[in-house]
Amino acid sequence: MARTASIPRDPRAQRALRLACGTGLSLAAGFGLSLPLPFIAPMLAVFVLAAMNQPLPLKTAISLILALALATGSGLLLTPLLRYAPFSGVLLVGLGLFLCFRYGQRGGNPLLVTFMVIGLTMISAAGSAAFALGLLVVEALVKGLLVALLMIFISHLLFPEPASAAPAPPPPVNHDPLDTAWIALRGALVVLPAYLLALINPATYMPLIMQSVNLGQQACSIRARDAGRELLGSTLLGGLLAILLWSGLSVFPQLWMFFLWTLLFSLFVARRLYQLVATQRSPYFWMNSLTTMILLLGQSVQDSASGKDVYAAFAVRMGLFIAVTLYAWAAVHLIDLRRRQPPGSRVAI
Repeated sequence: MARTASIPRDPRAQRALRLACGTGLSLAAGFGLSLPLPFIAPMLAVFVLAAMNQPLPLKTAISLILALALATGSGLLLTPLLRYAPFSGVLLVGLGLFLCFRYGQRGGNPLLVTFMVIGLTMISAAGSAAFALGLLVVEALVKGLLVALLMIFISHLLFPEPASAAPAPPPPVNHDPLDTAWIALRGALVVLPAYLLALINPATYMPLIMQSVNLGQQACSIRARDAGRELLGSTLLGGLLAILLWSGLSVFPQLWMFFLWTLLFSLFVARRLYQLVATQRSPYFWMNSLTTMILLLGQSVQDSASGKDVYAAFAVRMGLFIAVTLYAWAAVHLIDLRRRQPPGSRVAI
């Protein structure tokens, strides 16, 4: 009898289930353990699971924790400068954002880029208002990462990567120094306005920084002609998913139902992120949609627990997200327009 050749197993279904499971478990653990910023854990889980298909070795997990600690520490070191010399401090943060995005364009670890950008922005903005608030955000990030790594480990046990699956390709490398600088500049310019708002009121605009970090990463990987539908479309879709999930959760507001609804909606996005459902949108589109949903939903749950008007707060927050996205769209378009001009010519901006 002829021996049938073994057909490699498609790993995308496992990856979609793993991403949905890790996101749902991290969200349930974050809210169940009453972490300071419970939406941080599922967002970090999304970043790690989307970037790495293989289980995290212990050495890599420790490296991620140390990288986050280093990034948050750098943010705390900037707080005295932002308090006593704010203009110089903002310029230094802008330079740091530019260097982070340029490092990512040159093939750097995307997770490390995300951690460095979050540390530069969230921690320094919170610490500029009060050092205790900065420490609280550091605590939230470290605890959120620990919870996310634990849930990722459980997700890999439940949905292991097939042995025949090829490893994830390394991040693309941009070998053009001038092009790298332009792309890094537009990423930094996307993040800076939300950061400036957070310097005014860190407690209110902290989710806006997370959204701008997502948009900054997305702006570094898209073309200008696709910026509108990629940036604005993903933000609007994330808002719609948050509304639908909130409507379902309001029928039976329990933590386990929160987990199940999040699992369902995350699976809907993950199937499209891994192209199990054919789509013309990029993976960054679906990642931004999922993280936008988590941000909006997490803040709405916290508003409900504190007795605030959830719908008014959601409308304001969604309006801010759309405004930041429209600005990111304009920044990508104008920077790309400037970049295309031949040397010596000027573009009216």
